[in-house]
Amino acid sequence: MRSRIIHALVMTSLLASACTPQTLPFPPAEPTAQQTPSLPPTTGSGPTSSSSATPTTLPQPPPVASGPLASATIETLDALFGSISANLDRDALRDLASANDVRVAWLLADLLRFLLPGSANQDAVDSFESLTGAQIGQAPVPWVAASNLLITWDIPAPPDYVRWKGQLFSTIDERWGPFFVESASIDYRLLSWGGVRPDDRPLGDFEAPCRGGCIPALDDPGVTDAAGGDWYPDERLVFGVALNGQARAYPKNIMEVHEMVIDTVGGIRIGLPYCTLCGSAQAYDLKSVPAGIEPPVLRTSGLLVRSNKLMFDLNTWSAIDTFTGVAVSGSLHDAGVELTQLSVVVSTWSDWKAAYPQTTIVAEDGGIGRTYELDPLGGRDADGPIFPIGAVDVRLPVQAKVLGVETTDGSYVAFPTTDLREQMAAGEPILFGDIEVVAEAGGFRAFQNDIEIVSHEAFWFAWSQFHPETRLWQHGLEG
Repeated sequence: MRSRIIHALVMTSLLASACTPQTLPFPPAEPTAQQTPSLPPTTGSGPTSSSSATPTTLPQPPPVASGPLASATIETLDALFGSISANLDRDALRDLASANDVRVAWLLADLLRFLLPGSANQDAVDSFESLTGAQIGQAPVPWVAASNLLITWDIPAPPDYVRWKGQLFSTIDERWGPFFVESASIDYRLLSWGGVRPDDRPLGDFEAPCRGGCIPALDDPGVTDAAGGDWYPDERLVFGVALNGQARAYPKNIMEVHEMVIDTVGGIRIGLPYCTLCGSAQAYDLKSVPAGIEPPVLRTSGLLVRSNKLMFDLNTWSAIDTFTGVAVSGSLHDAGVELTQLSVVVSTWSDWKAAYPQTTIVAEDGGIGRTYELDPLGGRDADGPIFPIGAVDVRLPVQAKVLGVETTDGSYVAFPTTDLREQMAAGEPILFGDIEVVAEAGGFRAFQNDIEIVSHEAFWFAWSQFHPETRLWQHGLEG
C-alpha cells in the first residue's frame, strides 16, 4: 500500500511547489592516450537530442572541492531528497545555489531529468548555473545540457552520491533500488533514466503485465525456415548468429521492439541484447558463469549509461554492462561474472539466407501473436545520440558504424564499415597486424592468426566510449 501511495504522489505531485505542480514527464515506452574530445554534433533534432545540450565552446570548469561536503550542504540535500515523495522542498533546492561545491551539481542534473518545465525546474536550473557558472537555461533540454557538461568536465560525484540518487530513483520505481549500492562498480554519474521501467516479467511469460511500461524481452521466439521468412523484405537488416552448425536470423524490426531475446542456437543458450541507441546487437553465452550460479535471465532495466542500455539478471537483480557482459552490481558482481561474448553479423536477409540456406528466422509474429511494423522507430536515432554522452572521440563521426573486435591480448580495434566495404569492393584484403576482417553474408567476421575473434557492429561513439583505448583501422592505417 505504501508503494502505491508514493507512486500516486510521484505521478501527481513529485517535485511540486505550492504554486506550480511538477509531475514526472513519463513518455510512452520506446519500442524503445585518447584523442582530443569534442562535444556531440549539432545536427540532432529530437526533443532530447545532445545537439541542443551543450554549448560548442565550453566554459572553464570551476574549482572542484575535495573531502566531505559541508554539514549545511548535507542537511540541505537530506531535506531536498527526503521531500521527493510528496512536495519538493523548494527552499532546499534554492539553497543549493550557495553550496559552493560544484560536485553537488550532479544531483541537480539528476533532478532535472524528472522535472517538467515550471518554477521548480527553473529553481534547479538557477542553482545549477550558480554552482557551475555555465548557462543551460536556454537549452531545449536543460537536463541533457547539464549532464553533458558535467561528463565532459569530468566533475567528481559528491560523497554519498549513491544514497541520494538511489533515493530519487527508488521513489520513482522501487525496483531500481537494488542497482544503487556502494559495492557496485557503476559510475553513477553516467547513469540516467531512458524513459521506461524495468522488465520484470517471468521467463517465457509474454502475457505477464509490463508494469509501468517496459521494453519486453522475447523469450524463446517462434522461428521458421528461410522459406517461411518470406514475410521479411530481402533488403531489410537481420542480426545473424551461427553456432555449432546452426544459424538464426533476428529481424531488426522485431529487435527494435524487444531489444532483448533469450534463445538457444546450436545448443548454446544465448542472450541477445540490442541497444538501439548504440546501434549494437551483441550475443552472450548465458551459461558462461561460475559453477553453482544459475544462468542469468537478461532483462532491460530502463536505465542507461552514456546512452547504452543497462541490462540486469532477473534471478538476482544484478546489473550487467550490456556492452561488455560484466556484472556491475549484486551477487553476480560479487562473484566476478563476465559473460562470454559471441559474434553477431549484421546482414541483409537476402545475404544471410544465401550464405546460410538452412537458417531459421524469427517468425513474423515472434511466436507470440504480435504484429510488428517494419520501421518501429521511424529513424529516431539517425541524427545522433539523444541522451547524454559527454565528450566524443573526434576520429570518426559519432554515428559512424564500426566493426569492433577484441583481440586475444585484450586490446581493441575498430574498423569503419564503410571503409571495409570500399576496400573489399576493390579486392583488397583487410589486414591490421595479425587481424584480418573478411566478408560474411553481407557483413563481417574477424580473425586473428586464422582463429575467429569476437566482433559486433556499433556506433563509433558507443564503441569508443566503452573502449577509449581502441585503435582505429582506416584503410590499413591506425588512427
